[in-house]
Amino acid sequence: MRASRTWHTTRSLLLRGGPLIALLVLAIYLSFASPHFMTESNLVNVARRTSVLAIMAVGQTFVILTGGIDLSVGAVAALSASAAAVTMTQQVNVLGLGIKFGPVDFLPGLIIALLVGGAAGLLNGLLITKGNIPDFIATLGTLEAFRGMALLTTNGLPVPSYYSDAPKARSALPETMIRVGTSDFLGIPIAAWLALLVVLAGWLLLRYSTFGRGVYAVGGNREAARVSGININRTKLGVYLVSGVLAALGGFVLAGRLNSANALMSEGDELTSIAAVVIGGTNLIGGVGGVIGSVIGAVITGVIDNGLNLLNVTEFWQRIVMGSVIVVVVIFDQWRRRRFHT
Repeated sequence: MRASRTWHTTRSLLLRGGPLIALLVLAIYLSFASPHFMTESNLVNVARRTSVLAIMAVGQTFVILTGGIDLSVGAVAALSASAAAVTMTQQVNVLGLGIKFGPVDFLPGLIIALLVGGAAGLLNGLLITKGNIPDFIATLGTLEAFRGMALLTTNGLPVPSYYSDAPKARSALPETMIRVGTSDFLGIPIAAWLALLVVLAGWLLLRYSTFGRGVYAVGGNREAARVSGININRTKLGVYLVSGVLAALGGFVLAGRLNSANALMSEGDELTSIAAVVIGGTNLIGGVGGVIGSVIGAVITGVIDNGLNLLNVTEFWQRIVMGSVIVVVVIFDQWRRRRFHT
């Protein structure tokens, strides 16, 4: 009886607490390996850098829970942030029609970024649901297209540092935007507070809304979801809309932190966000997982990145280590699901 209870506890810990246990083990190791890791300034730095990834990972979680994947996250972030930065620093000629617009302040700039991200997400969803293009192929194509649009938007130059050939150019982004990316509140970065709000909203949406239940149903058993009356195409459109909007928000926060936006920012964030979701325990084929695990996965990737920098590991080896971690985690995830669900 006692052995059975111990086995049940171990099984529950491995199923539910694996990512958190991995994070604790990693933190303990790095606290001994580097005297700088547990300092307040370093932990705040980790929180600030991880916040953008956590925001994007929440959107990626919605997509992966339906069995899809969004490879355009980084490009959407760059396009949205670039469009917002240009309109916040320049007077633009809308679609070449002679209609002058801008420069705008923080809130209109944020709305522009979210609208651009939402439109990009909807385009992804339409290509997949109406065009019957596999998720991987559709978002791989839009990754390149969105990055090209960002290059066109910025003339291939950083904004606002060099892109200042239009009238009424500002020399910097709005102060509120920079404060969101760089300042703290109660000792915690504002970006981290924002990420927490996004996580809470994502968790509530998945747990208590009809849309959230549809997301799990579509990823768990698409045919059963269809028979149950769930509109699969509408659910897929919804998850890509969420992913696009949150990618835009992440790009906007990142631009505020850097005080600049450019078409090449967030390169690789699509893979890092997928890694965070998988490390956090969400099944790549859909139906199992959640945003809390994805945030823990984002923190794990951020801690690994920070730890490797503190240990003076070269960038080449950092890529090898990060890739190896993802492969090992996926193998372990598949093993524990086979072992403990049977």
